[in-house]
Amino acid sequence: MSLLSPPPEPSNRYKALTFTAAALLLALAIVLYFAFRYYPEKKAAEHFLDTLVAGHERQAYELWKPSESYKIGDFMADWGAEGYYGPVKSYSIVKAESKKGSNGVVLTIEVSPFSPFPDKNDVEKSRRTKQLNLWVNSNDKSFSFPISY
Repeated sequence: MSLLSPPPEPSNRYKALTFTAAALLLALAIVLYFAFRYYPEKKAAEHFLDTLVAGHERQAYELWKPSESYKIGDFMADWGAEGYYGPVKSYSIVKAESKKGSNGVVLTIEVSPFSPFPDKNDVEKSRRTKQLNLWVNSNDKSFSFPISY
């Protein structure tokens, strides 16, 4: 190398690897955020629904953490074996969403009186599947039916 020759070109490989790693890390963070952002509320709802599937309505009523106006009779009229949504033998959490600034999540749930959960192609069993919205308070994991959403 002489004094008049230009210096060797720096390798851009390190920069490319750094930007690629940063982009992959950002993409992974975004995917994980959207996959787990309502995880605690979904787990609370699964616990509640699993309790109903097991036939423990009184324990499910305690998990509901009802207000003073929602008595056990009202709960049984909704969730009991002869209730509007009952008997719950299987379920599927279809969707979870929350409005900006709210303190809870609205879960769209399908409940079925059949176990296992019926396939969409089984028209006879699928017609008895009911879809409902369930409000899960993020602070104390109490449940209620959303007023409007």
